Amino acid sequence: QVQLVESGGGTVQPGGSLRLSCAASGFTFSVYAMTWYRQLPGKEREWVAFISRSGVNTNYADSVKGRFTISRDNAKNTVYLQMSSLKPEDTAKYYCNAGPPPYGAYSWGQGTQVTVSS
Repeated sequence: QVQLVESGGGTVQPGGSLRLSCAASGFTFSVYAMTWYRQLPGKEREWVAFISRSGVNTNYADSVKGRFTISRDNAKNTVYLQMSSLKPEDTAKYYCNAGPPPYGAYSWGQGTQVTVSS
């Protein structure tokens, strides 16, 4: 059974940082690229960051480029999202999934809420 468990969200002031984690199980993690997404209530999910199977290649949405860093640890079946210089517009629920954007390969996890507010 595939599981994607996101964690690390919280409330942070503008300019702050957070590190999100996504623990994957039930599939061969190392053969999949991984993508982080985010979603606001009533809006479509949008991709944020992508990382290749090996971790060598990454890509970011323009809105987060230079502020967010995606990484992965294939030994731990975990993908991370380091978020810095956070802005109120980064407020959303964040999800990870296998494969390149825009469609996740598996059912979505519960996500982790990030709120950026003073």
